Amino acid sequence: MTRTRASGRQVGGLRALSLQAPAVTLLLLWMLIPLGMTLWFSLQRYNLLMPGMTGFAGFENYEYLLTDPALWVAMGNTLLLVGWVLAITVVGGTLLAVLFQQEFPGRGIARVLAISPFFVMPTVSALVWKNMMMHPGSGVLAWLFQSLGLPAVDWFSHFPLTSIVIIVSWQWLPFALLILLTALQSLDEDQVEAARMDGAGPLAIFFFITLPHLKRAISVVIMIEMIFLLTIFAEIFVTTSGGPGLATTNLAYLIYIRALLDFDVGVASAGGVVAIILANIVAIFLVRMVARNLEE
Repeated sequence: MTRTRASGRQVGGLRALSLQAPAVTLLLLWMLIPLGMTLWFSLQRYNLLMPGMTGFAGFENYEYLLTDPALWVAMGNTLLLVGWVLAITVVGGTLLAVLFQQEFPGRGIARVLAISPFFVMPTVSALVWKNMMMHPGSGVLAWLFQSLGLPAVDWFSHFPLTSIVIIVSWQWLPFALLILLTALQSLDEDQVEAARMDGAGPLAIFFFITLPHLKRAISVVIMIEMIFLLTIFAEIFVTTSGGPGLATTNLAYLIYIRALLDFDVGVASAGGVVAIILANIVAIFLVRMVARNLEE
């Protein structure tokens, strides 16, 4: 009887493995082949403008990239962009979630309008902000400043990185609002009412009840946004093209410059490997932070 059960479990396990194998194999090939080609090209001399200069380069591409001042400027811009957008979206999303949790006329319509920017394509939102909102001659912000007796501001010339932060924050704030508002639905109203009866004011309820309840949801928002914000590209390409100079060039845009403007596939691939390493380091810390919050 024991042998029959053991053999049955073994056959069932082999059958499940045989069903999973094609999907797992396809997933591994989908991931490993591009990664392997990136690693291979990063070790080669491969510049499309110099087809005769080929061969194994070793770590020359990495040495060139790591000694290029543009890399460190791009890394700094990437960290600033990610940090500011995370701060704006998490703080703004939390406050808006608390606001939209309250009862007021037209709350359903207001929620839909607040969440809708997340479904606008990055290229479209960048064009809207560039031509309709931040244009120094015909933009809404220029009209508003002139109505107040202030001079119009050429945002992309004087405040380029700030402009990118505003555009990206406008896109990702609805996502944070959606996640945090969903988490806020599970807050025990009896606990809030008990705190009010004990004399707790709105600020005390927010800091000691609402905010701790949203801790896990905030961790999830930070993790998901961090992964996507490291690869911001369309907003920069459409509005500033990485300029003026390198003022808005992040790591993803620097790789684009090296690959499709300088045609240096080897150095661009080395930049891709650096980006993969950076993304994995960030992912390790984020996964640990989320796991720690889930255990609490």
